[in-house]
Amino acid sequence: MSEHKPVPGHRADYRHFHAIQTRWMDNDVYGHVNNVVYYSWFDTAVNHYLVASGVLDIERSPVIGLVIETRCNYFASVAFPDQVDVGVRVAHVGRSSVRYEIGIFKEGEDSAAAQGHFVHVYVDRESRRPVDIPEAMRMALAAIAVG
Repeated sequence: MSEHKPVPGHRADYRHFHAIQTRWMDNDVYGHVNNVVYYSWFDTAVNHYLVASGVLDIERSPVIGLVIETRCNYFASVAFPDQVDVGVRVAHVGRSSVRYEIGIFKEGEDSAAAQGHFVHVYVDRESRRPVDIPEAMRMALAAIAVG
């Protein structure tokens, strides 16, 4: 079985950006940002977009997103004190799920240092059962959708 090799995307491929300053503690013993930090950036950028769009109140929204799938491919090293721009786009919206695609760009660079995706399933905060994505959220997602 052969898989195609992932290639880095470009800034123009993404609809929303969130700037993040790397921290000293993000570097690992190999001198670059550790892979687990990238997943934190994914989560931060997506949830920041939802909060800033007024469709997510972290403490009170009756519908919340839970990550059920994630992946990241790495193309270039990022290290403290780099600043990164996290690009976000929506690739698919279902009844209760969304596939977000994320690109990590070093400040001023057009080619992604890393890119990946995660899938949120939207659930009732109390029951944790899947629910339809609220209309206001669908509109916010459509604003950064591609394809």
